[in-house]
Amino acid sequence: MEIDAIVADSAITAEGKLYLQGGAWYLVSAPALPIRIPRIGLGISIRVAWTDTNQPHNFDVRLQDADGHILALGDAPPGSGPEDGKIRRIGSDFNVGRPAYLQPGDDQLIPLAMNIDGLVFEAPGRYEFVISIDGEDVKRLPMRIVETGPAGPTVG
Repeated sequence: MEIDAIVADSAITAEGKLYLQGGAWYLVSAPALPIRIPRIGLGISIRVAWTDTNQPHNFDVRLQDADGHILALGDAPPGSGPEDGKIRRIGSDFNVGRPAYLQPGDDQLIPLAMNIDGLVFEAPGRYEFVISIDGEDVKRLPMRIVETGPAGPTVG
């Protein structure tokens, strides 16, 4: 399977299409750290090959730092399992069928939108969202946090 993905200010899907607001950025300039980013959107398009239809698959997204440490994406619901109460991966199972109009050999696209609110970055450096399909890392979306001093925050 192939994945196209982009970091944005916000992402949604509607009627089988992916809509992005403020897409294609990687740099966050912060006047001071830590910095809380109100929302980070991920626009994801999974291309499912004809031969990969009618079978179960799994995808997940994680955020990691330059050393490969997996960072928290948010708070887990009370009693949901993680000892520290944090979510470190977001994902789901999926199974794509073959509609009657699909011709043998045709791929299908699955548009996915994910918004993560209130991420806090404690230190400057390189971070990346890693997207996995069936346990294999297939896409990395890098971003960099820089501390600029009192000039004010920018995302771009």
